[in-house]
Amino acid sequence: MIFLTGFHAIEERIKSGRACGPLLVAKAGPRAKGIVSLAVDKKVRLERVGTFDLDGLAPGNRGIALQVEDEAGSSADISLDDFFANLGETKNSLVLILDEITDPHNYGAILRCCDQFGVDLVISRNRRNAKHAGIISQTSSGAVSWVAQAETPNLARAMEDLKEAGFWIYGADMEGDPVYSIKLGGRIAFVLGSEGSGISRLLRERCDGMAGIPSVGRIDSLNVSVAAGVLLYEVQRQRAVTA
Repeated sequence: MIFLTGFHAIEERIKSGRACGPLLVAKAGPRAKGIVSLAVDKKVRLERVGTFDLDGLAPGNRGIALQVEDEAGSSADISLDDFFANLGETKNSLVLILDEITDPHNYGAILRCCDQFGVDLVISRNRRNAKHAGIISQTSSGAVSWVAQAETPNLARAMEDLKEAGFWIYGADMEGDPVYSIKLGGRIAFVLGSEGSGISRLLRERCDGMAGIPSVGRIDSLNVSVAAGVLLYEVQRQRAVTA
């Protein structure tokens, strides 16, 4: 069994309509009582449990915990075919491709950035990315419940499909062209590589260009989730200027 324990994570999962429950309640302070009320409104089943029992099931809880399915074994939120079918005549679209992001804290932080900056879809390789439900949901402050995600066994093929749909694809690389020098209107996708080895050669070869974040620091690079936030912000900044 998998349990969400963070207030934000539980609240956003319930709001999204994807809460399976039950919501286990041991002791409820003011914030927890608000979540309990929300769960009642959304018809999520409640169960009263003892503090000792809840601590055994969901260590680190704050008086409540929401039982969810293990997202590592669940199906993706949306299929790539459905995403392309729903694009229609949409002029602007923003996609993030995650190439072997294995740290669930980074994965969750990236999803939080995606929610804040209007990413339409996150694509990852099935079975290989970190998908620990509790950590991801808590780190993303519940954004995992809102950001559309698709899984595929073949990221290279997904990139080709994106190109056929009119997307320009840029790999994140500190040595790439300054991201602010790249025109980021229309249909855009970014590829983020793994924490250790970066973007794989196969995916790098399929990028239309490389986008870098100029910096003056002494260490090699930014954390991948921080880099995601900077790149996605630049897309929104350019679109706001040209709107």
